Amino acid sequence: MVETMDELIARVQQQVYRMTDLHEAMTGIVVSETSPDGAVTVEVDGNAAPIGLSFSGAISKLSPAEFEKTVVETARAAAARAISEKAELITTFNSESAR
Repeated sequence: MVETMDELIARVQQQVYRMTDLHEAMTGIVVSETSPDGAVTVEVDGNAAPIGLSFSGAISKLSPAEFEKTVVETARAAAARAISEKAELITTFNSESAR
């Protein structure tokens, strides 16, 4: 419980700073994942949206079906890592808020 208006304002300001830090950390997430054969690299943001896609010469050895599967699996792995990083930030934020 707060005793004065100054304490309340300080507490609210602290929460605003923490939320701003959380937002900046979440928007700063960028994950890059490369397929095991090195043929495909997918980069995603903190929302798991693709922001980059690159290929090495190894794609020439893939059939169209293998190429499709490699792109999808690599994108899925990058997305999973990005969501995991985001969840970790939120979990830390929530646990610190409970104190």
